[in-house]
Amino acid sequence: MTDGPILTSDLALWPLEVADAHDMVNVLADPSLYEFTGGEPPTLDVLLERNRHQVAGSPDVGETWLNWTIRSADGGVALGFIQATVVGHRADLAWLVGVEHQGRGIATKAAAAAKDWLANTGVGRVEAHVHPDHLASQAVARRLGMSLTGEVDRDGEEVWASEPTPSWGKLD
Repeated sequence: MTDGPILTSDLALWPLEVADAHDMVNVLADPSLYEFTGGEPPTLDVLLERNRHQVAGSPDVGETWLNWTIRSADGGVALGFIQATVVGHRADLAWLVGVEHQGRGIATKAAAAAKDWLANTGVGRVEAHVHPDHLASQAVARRLGMSLTGEVDRDGEEVWASEPTPSWGKLD
């Protein structure tokens, strides 16, 4: 669905490749990243297999997986990832930025770029599932123009959502 990177002034969201695991294994190595989602840092082999699975795409008809590696625009250093699961005109958006790169607005800028790209492809509603104690991700969702819906998913995460704005482009 994406042929090249989504560019901002200082970031590039590159479509995920299996080989990105070699750069991302270090970005995902800090155990504190899993405080709200559970799990543990993946090994290189686990991450290579996960990337193979994600690159292959969703097995469900009508569902599209979009995965980007966030990199600096200048040096190509891996900073994190953006994921979107698209069904019809709705997308679930997720973001993660490595601990050493947090606090610089990278998650907001990268997620906003992905959200704009999605809107320009016809997505009308963007949702994010955020742990109720994850204040940083809540702040990103707010900066993206999302609001709490009052829904809680099966993992206990709160659903944030936004509808398109006129500047996003025309929907079919």
